[in-house]
Amino acid sequence: MTERDPAETAAIDTSVPHAARIWNHWMGGKDNYESDRAAGDAVAEVYPQIVTMARQSRRFLIRTVRFLAAECGVRQFIDIGTGLPTMQNTHEVAQGVAPESRIVYVDNDPLVLVHARALLGSTTSEGATTYVHADYHEPDKIIEAAREVLDFGEPVAVMFMGVLGYEPDLAVVRAIVGRVMEVTPSGSHLVLWDGTDTGTEVVEGAEKLVESGGVPYVLRDPGQLARCFEGLELVEPGLVPIGEWRPDGETVQIDAYGAVARKP
Repeated sequence: MTERDPAETAAIDTSVPHAARIWNHWMGGKDNYESDRAAGDAVAEVYPQIVTMARQSRRFLIRTVRFLAAECGVRQFIDIGTGLPTMQNTHEVAQGVAPESRIVYVDNDPLVLVHARALLGSTTSEGATTYVHADYHEPDKIIEAAREVLDFGEPVAVMFMGVLGYEPDLAVVRAIVGRVMEVTPSGSHLVLWDGTDTGTEVVEGAEKLVESGGVPYVLRDPGQLARCFEGLELVEPGLVPIGEWRPDGETVQIDAYGAVARKP
């Protein structure tokens, strides 16, 4: 495992709910505290589908990574805002298809770093998996660190999985996505999903999150998310609810849209 900016000594305030730990709670994980569970449960009371969204988001990740590795031949991935490890993480899916795959995880939560060693211990001997401690508002730092592991002369899959709502300004979001994609070559892909304001209950859930002490999360409409893919070629079926992106079972309609797009 390669580390950047070690944060293991950073204080983890368990009294304040944290996004990665709340999500872990919704996923049925154990890496969360009472404050996280309280905030997560408050959201679930008004928007019960948040638990379904969390689990469907993981299925979306599995399907998209498998598609990129198996059908597009992508062997390099940057998962920005990876969160706490759960089942079938990006490197496990990619290296399950192609053991030589190289994965860079990026997150700014010190608790994620604490768990990173166990997560990265399951990487293949043929491939590489590393962790960068950084915020997605630092795209140049992410790119610099990723260059030590990835070859930017070959296609890279850049992933933003349900994290960009923590930036309220869409122009900033587009600039972050654009900066990372700018340095990738033709044949690279962008994978992005985010929560959408497509229902009244999900909007109420976002309000409950703030009331419970969580960091505000901006729900955007699908048209706004589509702007993040400008200049790229959307892969069929395009920008759709994540449960409907090449489903491998029963589809579930939830307030989250995602897509995969190729850089021409």
